Amino acid sequence: MRKWTFVAMTAVLFSLSLSAQTVDEIIAKHIAAQGGITKLKTLQSIRMTGDFETGGMQAGFIQVFKRPMKMRLDISVQGLTMTQAYDGEKGWQVVPFTGKKDPEPMTGDDLKNAQEQADLDGPLMDYKKKGNTVELIGKEKIAGKDSYHLKVTLKNGGVRHLYLDAVTFLGQKTSAKTMTRGTEVELESILSDYKEVDGLKFPFVIEQHQVAGQGPGQKIIFKKIEVNVPVDDSIFKMPAVAPPAKTGPTPVPK
Repeated sequence: MRKWTFVAMTAVLFSLSLSAQTVDEIIAKHIAAQGGITKLKTLQSIRMTGDFETGGMQAGFIQVFKRPMKMRLDISVQGLTMTQAYDGEKGWQVVPFTGKKDPEPMTGDDLKNAQEQADLDGPLMDYKKKGNTVELIGKEKIAGKDSYHLKVTLKNGGVRHLYLDAVTFLGQKTSAKTMTRGTEVELESILSDYKEVDGLKFPFVIEQHQVAGQGPGQKIIFKKIEVNVPVDDSIFKMPAVAPPAKTGPTPVPK
């Protein structure tokens, strides 16, 4: 019995070691496919410009990333601009569609989502240093192509499923459950139309939909992606809110 247990434990440990090694090899090939670790580490900023389409409506957007952990997204539609930003420590937003024109701090789920988005490198690069864990689930077919399915558990407890093309090692699909204002939403994203920008590969089309018919799908089309552009840190800081105008008695005409 003891001998069988020892052999079984050895087999399990060997299997776990092999699995971890395979995960790291897949991630290394994914990073190489994107442009290589050296090129990605020298990436200091990204500015993306494009269109956002959903439910027959189209909106223009600009999204900016900057190290370390800074992000800003501006979406303009019908003369109004919604802004979400994270300055590395705090998040804030302006949502004029709800009648709010002043910036307000992000809290709860919105802040957590903004923090995740601000990671310019994504959850796979240096995942151990970030406190993330990655598990190889296996191979699956995505749009008829073999794809490696990686399950990523973030340090904050969030879970992301990433699918990498087994030939190119570029991302094909992502899937995640997120909390939005107290409601759990499962969102799938299909990545396509990869193009090279200054030696780095980016998907120029992302099609998203909520699983189980929870809402209309949306399509993100990048018209222009710029890397290592000058970006002033001030754009990530929440603007000061003007104090309300003082009111007093209406003067009596003489």
